[in-house]
Amino acid sequence: MQLVDNDTFLKQLAALFESSKDHGSIWLTHKRLAYDGEDSVMVPADDSKEYPCLVRVTNGKDIKLSTHVLSNQLDKFLSAYGTTLKASMTTLRKRDKKREKQRAEQQAARKRRLTEPIIIEGSKRGNGRRKRERRVNAVLKQEEARRHAQEHEAEKAKATA
Repeated sequence: MQLVDNDTFLKQLAALFESSKDHGSIWLTHKRLAYDGEDSVMVPADDSKEYPCLVRVTNGKDIKLSTHVLSNQLDKFLSAYGTTLKASMTTLRKRDKKREKQRAEQQAARKRRLTEPIIIEGSKRGNGRRKRERRVNAVLKQEEARRHAQEHEAEKAKATA
């Protein structure tokens, strides 16, 4: 891992984005840099020691860069870093809103079918018997789907709580 100064890091980051525009990935990591020889235990809030930020970038193969950003230079670095990221991420694919809309419509249609009542008509014997049996089976299936949907909603509510 090559440690460079902040300006060089930003220039090489832009060049790395440019080289991987057509093919490839880039991984960015940020973390607080701990001093060597210290415990990994959290320090009290009244500690006056300042920790720099370590920013790393790699393409997963041969290019690995890192830089240390001191707390008094952090605002300046982050503004330049953000500008570089915004300028470089122009090739991202847009969301497929058409497919999302279609799925939402299908979900709404399923919910509508669960709430629509099925009218059982036809005689119990003779003509219309099969039609009535199909409708009775449809009502049973609808009730099972309602029960399953309620269980699913309860599990979702339990997971978010």
